[in-house]
Amino acid sequence: MRRFGKILLSMSLIVAIAMMAGLAQAKSLDDILKAGEIRVGINPTLPPLGVFNDKNEIDGFDKDVAQAIADALGVKLKIVKVGSPDRIPFVASDKIDFVMGAMTRNPKRAQIIDFTLPVHTEVFGVLTTAENKRDHWKDYNDAGITLVQVRGTTPVPFIKENLPEAKLLLLDNYPDVIRALAQGRGQAMLDVVDFMWGHTATHKNVNWEVVKTPVNVYFCCLGVAKGNYSLRDWLNVELFELHRNGKIDEFWEKWFGGAMVFKVPATAWF
Repeated sequence: MRRFGKILLSMSLIVAIAMMAGLAQAKSLDDILKAGEIRVGINPTLPPLGVFNDKNEIDGFDKDVAQAIADALGVKLKIVKVGSPDRIPFVASDKIDFVMGAMTRNPKRAQIIDFTLPVHTEVFGVLTTAENKRDHWKDYNDAGITLVQVRGTTPVPFIKENLPEAKLLLLDNYPDVIRALAQGRGQAMLDVVDFMWGHTATHKNVNWEVVKTPVNVYFCCLGVAKGNYSLRDWLNVELFELHRNGKIDEFWEKWFGGAMVFKVPATAWF
């Protein structure tokens, strides 16, 4: 999600140069099996998707999913550290076999890489408390409502444009925002609510709620090299199994402290 806009042109140039130079020859499923290793790009700066543990090793939800995929394939998992700007160029230039890190599918990215089925979702919506819950995010466009948000974040201009009647309290960080809601200094916040559970866990006496109708739901997938269908198709089958057997839900609850807000349904039609 989010982190793409201005780097699209530079990434396109990187990919084009790599392709012309013959460098972006992705490893097929057979190549990976022969090598006995799958290389996965994980961003450790997107907790709890990716984090550094106390051994300074990359851990988190993405690592657990990647390990399950490697185990199912019967190969060793090699984690490659990536940042948000590196994710697509690393796939396109064959530095990694697939990339994670909240890889939201969209038409612009799909011109450069291929996407698997969704691994998880990100819900851009309203986090509130039971006593302040309403049916729709637009219901918070009310002069009697104070929305609390971190200053300088993407939701701020969205709120100003789409919920202009609501008051807006801007604070320095997410823990402060959650604390303000717990104390009743505001009624709701608008953001990617999945990543808020770790903060709400420190306020267990509050009945936290997510408004049923979100602003948007983003689908995050594995990104693979363009045209690497043998790997992509196998990953799709394995992701179906991980959703159907509950492993994705298990990993999500382990790292996020609660269920996925908008669950990816496991469907036989894909």
